[in-house]
Amino acid sequence: MKIKIEYVWLDGYKPEPNLRSKVKIIEVNSKEDLENIPEWGFDGSSTKQAEGHLSDCYLKPVNAYVKSLITEYSTVYVLCEVMDSNGKVHETNDRAKLGAEDKDFWVGFEQEYFIRSGHNKPIIGFNNGGIIDPQGTYYCGVGGQMVGRSLTEEHLDMCLEYGIGIEGTNAEVALGQWEYQVFAKGKVQAADDLWMSRYFLYKIAEKQGYQIELHPKPLTTGDWNGSGMHCNFSNKRMRETGGEEYFNSIFKVFGSRAKVHIENYGSDNHLRLTGKHETQSIDKFSWGISDRGASIRVPKSVGETWRGYLEDRRPSSNANPYCVLNVICQSLEHAQGLDETLHMMYDDVNIGDLSKKYGTLSNEELLGEYMSDDIRTTNEPFYSNGQQ
Repeated sequence: MKIKIEYVWLDGYKPEPNLRSKVKIIEVNSKEDLENIPEWGFDGSSTKQAEGHLSDCYLKPVNAYVKSLITEYSTVYVLCEVMDSNGKVHETNDRAKLGAEDKDFWVGFEQEYFIRSGHNKPIIGFNNGGIIDPQGTYYCGVGGQMVGRSLTEEHLDMCLEYGIGIEGTNAEVALGQWEYQVFAKGKVQAADDLWMSRYFLYKIAEKQGYQIELHPKPLTTGDWNGSGMHCNFSNKRMRETGGEEYFNSIFKVFGSRAKVHIENYGSDNHLRLTGKHETQSIDKFSWGISDRGASIRVPKSVGETWRGYLEDRRPSSNANPYCVLNVICQSLEHAQGLDETLHMMYDDVNIGDLSKKYGTLSNEELLGEYMSDDIRTTNEPFYSNGQQ
């Protein structure tokens, strides 16, 4: 039977890449045939990924999104990595930079976005004239003041049909603003799902005559929230062993590497991270239990047990999830090293074991030597730092 393979990839635009796609019709006999989807070429000179004189780039399928039932002319969405003309990993391939999958690393993204009434047109709700209600009644709201629900519900259904780990959706604080949550066990899978969920969102918006706005602060006048992509993360040690000392090591490393994190957390984020509207200032780092005004929020249950996940609230809505998770994983590796170093420096040392190994006096022998010494008392003056 014939099916449609929709190849999806990220282009070479800066500061954030755009999603691109094209469709190929292939013949398959069963769902198992989709395990060997062929590579496909494209013109990299049209996506800022090659020069015109050497324009061929290649799409390497890495993650297929398939409905449970495949029928004639079904569409399969395939996320691809970009390879250069020599078949090597392209310099714009941020997925490859994330490294091998780690199923013990759990990630939950909270993707916020605005909906525009068309390409480069106003945010929906601001284009209808009349009086606009102030921010306050839109968050998880229902009623005549709400706009955009049909788009977000269709998006939810499509993500579920194609196996994306979408956890839910809700209206956000500002007018015309929505959010959905994606969870996966594995850093690569989480980032893949986030990118494909964005692709689905763009396609549905295109069909309905809307445009999705991922800029972190599209409404710069008035009292309106910006959009983020909060990243909830945990590794196996955070969940199972934990410990306040280990979490403190994480906070110290994230604080010392705050500039590196911000550089990977999306463009124009300074417009959003102002210290207002549930954000910390972009030039400050803080953490706090249940504090949505901190850089890192520690959930209340985690603050009580020091086991579980953390929420980094700094990534912007337009951030590249591959870059976000790459810098978070690097910082967690540094935190592991810091924690081990501190334990080596401050853990109790068994003097008895050392005396056997190196022939030194044991605790009891040292005490005996001290007790047998004559204690002399004098009337000499006491000197401190050379001063009488």
